[in-house]
Amino acid sequence: METNKLSRRAFIAGSGSVALGVMLGGWTGARGGASLLLPEAAAADASFSPVAWVSLAPDNTAVIYSPASEMGQGTMTAIPMIVAEEMELDWHKVRVEQAPADPRRFGNPGFGGAMVTGSSRTVKGYYDALRLAGLQARLVLVQAAAGKWGVPAADIRAERSTLIHVPTGRRMAYGDLVDGARVPAELPKVDKSMLKPMSAFAIIGKDLPRVEVPAKSDGSAAFGIDVRLPGMLWAAILHAPVQGEKPLAVVDSAALAVPGVKKVVRLPAGVAVVADSFATARKARDLLEVKWSEEAKARSYDSEAALKEFAARAERLDEGGAVWHKHGDAAQKLSGAARVFRATYTTDHVAHVTMEPMNCTARAEGEAIEIWVPSQSPSGVIGIVAAGAGYKPENIKVHITLLGGGYGRRAEADYSLDAALLAKAMPGVPIQVIWTREDDFQRARPRPMTAQHLVAGIDAEGRIVGWRHRLVSEGIVARTAPAAYQKSGGRDAPVMEGADGVYQIADQLVEHCREQRGVDVSFWRAVGAGYTKFSIETLIDEIAGAAGKDPLQYRLDLTSDTPRAQAVLREAAAMARWGGSRKPGHALGLAFSDAWSTFIAMVAEVSMSEGRPVVHRLWAAVDCGHAISPANIKAQVEGAALFGLSAALGERLVYKGGQVQQHNLDTYPLLRANQAPVVEVTVLPTDNPPGGMGEVGLPPVAPAVANAVARLTGKRLRNLPFPQTI
Repeated sequence: METNKLSRRAFIAGSGSVALGVMLGGWTGARGGASLLLPEAAAADASFSPVAWVSLAPDNTAVIYSPASEMGQGTMTAIPMIVAEEMELDWHKVRVEQAPADPRRFGNPGFGGAMVTGSSRTVKGYYDALRLAGLQARLVLVQAAAGKWGVPAADIRAERSTLIHVPTGRRMAYGDLVDGARVPAELPKVDKSMLKPMSAFAIIGKDLPRVEVPAKSDGSAAFGIDVRLPGMLWAAILHAPVQGEKPLAVVDSAALAVPGVKKVVRLPAGVAVVADSFATARKARDLLEVKWSEEAKARSYDSEAALKEFAARAERLDEGGAVWHKHGDAAQKLSGAARVFRATYTTDHVAHVTMEPMNCTARAEGEAIEIWVPSQSPSGVIGIVAAGAGYKPENIKVHITLLGGGYGRRAEADYSLDAALLAKAMPGVPIQVIWTREDDFQRARPRPMTAQHLVAGIDAEGRIVGWRHRLVSEGIVARTAPAAYQKSGGRDAPVMEGADGVYQIADQLVEHCREQRGVDVSFWRAVGAGYTKFSIETLIDEIAGAAGKDPLQYRLDLTSDTPRAQAVLREAAAMARWGGSRKPGHALGLAFSDAWSTFIAMVAEVSMSEGRPVVHRLWAAVDCGHAISPANIKAQVEGAALFGLSAALGERLVYKGGQVQQHNLDTYPLLRANQAPVVEVTVLPTDNPPGGMGEVGLPPVAPAVANAVARLTGKRLRNLPFPQTI
C-alpha cells in the first residue's frame, strides 16, 4: 500500500458535515500519470475528515480507497460500492485499495471520527457521508464537462464513468477530464434530497463479487502473519499467568543459549524472546524461568463461583443499577399484574478463536515507528503505541493488512504494543510478534460473563403490562472509555445493547449492575445482544405459551406499530412453514431481533439426541434497509448464526485463580461441520438507511433453538451455553 501525497491545485466542496476535496494531478498510482483525487479535507465544522479517496486516471479507471478493516465481512467491497453508486462509476473499471491509517482523513462518523471497524457500524457509519461525497464528485465532473463543451450543466448526465450531453448524444469519459481540468468558479452544493432514490440504484443492491476474494483464493492475499520485511526477526512472549501481574525476576541463560536467539526483553506484562525464526523464539521462550508479582486482583477470580454471585445480585430487586432504559412505572404495573413471570439467565465467558492468531510487525527508527497489523482499530493501535511505547501519534505509521477474523478481539490493540516495545528495544530491526493459540486463550479478553433477572407481568388477556430487566456483568466501555462511561451516567452500550427494542411494552425498566473482578472483558461478536435477546426472546416465548398464544402471533401483536418487524416475522414463518406438520420428534422455535437498526426473525428446526439438541435447519428473514449486497448479507447472517450456535451448544471459558482453564481447541470445542445446520436466508430490502449487518445473525439463533427445545421437552433453557444434558 502506498500513501499518496496530495499536491498542486486543490479545492474543498462541502455541505454540512460532509466535505469533498478534489485534487488535480500529482497522484502517481494511477496509470498514465495525472489524476483527479477525491477527497482530501473536510469542512471546518466537521468532526471527521474525508471517508474515501477516489482517483481517476486518463484511461478512465478509478481507484477507491476503502477505510474499513476487511476481516471477511465484505466491507472492502461494500464501502466502495456506495461511493461508486452516487459518483456513477463503471464498477468494472474500479480497483479497491486499503486506505492509509489516517483517522483525520478516513475516520468513521459512526465512531465520532475514530478509525474503527466493528459494532456493525461500518456501512451504517459511512453511508450518508460517502453518498454525498460521491454525488458531489459527480457534479464536479458534470460542471467540468459543461465548461469543456460550452453547454449548460443541466443538459449533461453521468452514467458508468461517462458524461453524456443529452441533446446531442456527445460522450466524454471521466478520464478525459483529468488533464487540464480546472476548479469550477462555484462549487456544487449537495444535500440528502439530491441523492438517488432506491429505485435508481445501479450498483447498491447488486450481488457484485467481493474484491478481496480472488487473492484469498489463490493464496496471494497478505494477512498480518504474512508480512515479511528484509532482516526481520520473530518474537514469542511468555505472558504473565494472571492479568495485571509483572515479571519480577528473569533467568534467561538457557533461552539465550539456543542457537538463533538474539535477545531476551522484559515487557510490562511478560518476557519476550527475539530470534531468527518463530519456532526458535518459541522454543527458547519455554526455557525462561520467571518470578511473577502474584498480587493482581484477578488472582482471586473464580468464574464459576462469581457467576452464582452475579445471579444473586441480579435477583436483588431492591438494589438499583445504572438505568439503560426506562419508560413508565414498571414496578407499579408489575404489582398490579394478573400474573408475574420471573426468570434468571446466565451466560459464561466465551473466546473469540479467530483463525489467524494475534500478530503484529513493527520497525522503529529514531522517534518514528512503522507497524503492520491485522487490526479492527487503527485509531486504537496509534493510541496504545503512543501511550505505552512513548511515540508521538504523528510519528506512528500503521499499515492495516487483511484480518483472519476479528469478532471484536482485534478492536483491542494490546498485541500491537508488544511489537512496538520490542521494535523500540531493537531499533532498525523489523520484529514480528506472534501469539500461539495457547497465548490467545491465556490473553483472552472474552465476552462478559453475565447474569440477568427478568420480571414480566401480564394482564387477564395475556398482554405484557410491566417489564423489568436487570443485568450484572463487568463493563466494557467502563474500561475502554472511562470518561465517556462516567459522562453517560454508567451506560455501557456494548454490554447492554439489545436490552431495549420495538416491542410495545409501555412500562419498562432496564438496568446494568457493574462488577469489577480484575479480568478485562471486551467486544465479542454481537456482545450484549447475544445474551439480552436470548433472555428476552425465551421469556416472551414462555409467556406466550402460558397465555395460550401462538409465539408468532404473540410477537406480531407486540410489533403492530412496526411493519418492518412484522414483515420479517411473517417471512421467516412462511419460509419454515410455521404451523405445518413436522417430522416426528422435530419442533420449531422462533426468535426476533432488532439490534443495530436491522430487523431479523429466525426459525430453528430442532430434534433431541441423548439429551442434546440437534439443529437441522435455520430460516432467517432480514431487513437491513438499503441492502448493499444481498448475497453478502446472506453470507453474514449464515456466518453469524453458526458462530452463535457454536457458542450456545458448548463454548465456555472458565477462570480459576484468574487463569483460563481452556488452552486450545481440544478443551474448547467449536461447532463441527457435521453439527452445522442448513441456513436459508431471505433479504427484504426496504427504502431505509442501512442498519448493521455483521453481527445480526447471532442474537436470534440461541433463543430460537431454546424455544424449539422447550416445545420438545417442556424445559426452558436459561443458560448459555446450554447444559450438557437437557
